[in-house]
Amino acid sequence: VQLVESGGGLVQAGGSLRLSCAASGSFSRINAMGWYRQAPGKERELVASLPSGGIRGYADSVKGRFTASRDNAKNTVYLQMDSLKPEDTAVYYCNAAVEVVVNVEGATRYLDVWGQGTLVTVSS
Repeated sequence: VQLVESGGGLVQAGGSLRLSCAASGSFSRINAMGWYRQAPGKERELVASLPSGGIRGYADSVKGRFTASRDNAKNTVYLQMDSLKPEDTAVYYCNAAVEVVVNVEGATRYLDVWGQGTLVTVSS
């Protein structure tokens, strides 16, 4: 199972970017998904959470500026980032809880899968 992010890049403050994260491989279904980011010298932090059937959550620092969405038919999540600030500069990671079949009897378990990350740089 793989998660592949795309859409990062360099943008000026006040600009917008849209990140995508697509899941591929052999799996039964995807439960929760989320977007995280890690700035230089800082710990990885949750940016947006997208439960399979619940309410989306956002970090206080991005509320009102970022919008996360998911297309279950395409196994893809998106992060629309508007009004970007220099402090949003970070590597953005996609995360998913992916259910896979582990034996011939059909038993399943969840894997915690991470994408490779995509760099977002916001210049002032």
